[in-house]
Amino acid sequence: MMSSTPTTNILITDATLNIAECSQWVMTPESGGIDVFIGTVRNATKGKAVLRLEFEAYATMAIKEMEKIAAEVYTKWPLQKVLIHHRTGTLQVGEIPVIIAVSAAHRDAAFEAGRYIIDTLKQTVPIWKKEIFEDGEVWVAAHP
Repeated sequence: MMSSTPTTNILITDATLNIAECSQWVMTPESGGIDVFIGTVRNATKGKAVLRLEFEAYATMAIKEMEKIAAEVYTKWPLQKVLIHHRTGTLQVGEIPVIIAVSAAHRDAAFEAGRYIIDTLKQTVPIWKKEIFEDGEVWVAAHP
């Protein structure tokens, strides 16, 4: 599921996320700073080996919440473009569940907006992950 304008690109998909395409999308001639956050599946949580993660989303609501976050960062920082992509389905260690990319004339705005987006996404967007371990599994927030 996707939502896109000339300055905002939001996606929830079960397909592999492409770092280069996301970075390229936010580039503009006016951008002096581009911040890209790439969330990856790590191999351990709280000392336990992670075999894989499974992500689920209430896609319609998640897209709306991501649109709200994007609209909000445009009011807080002078940005050119905002991209928020999140993956669903089963992901192995090293795969990418989330990419946040932001462009701005100056680096401070890009850094601050990128951090705000990922932190707010963790709190408000209905995306859940299940961590699968050798000895069991547990549902947790999308980004602990």
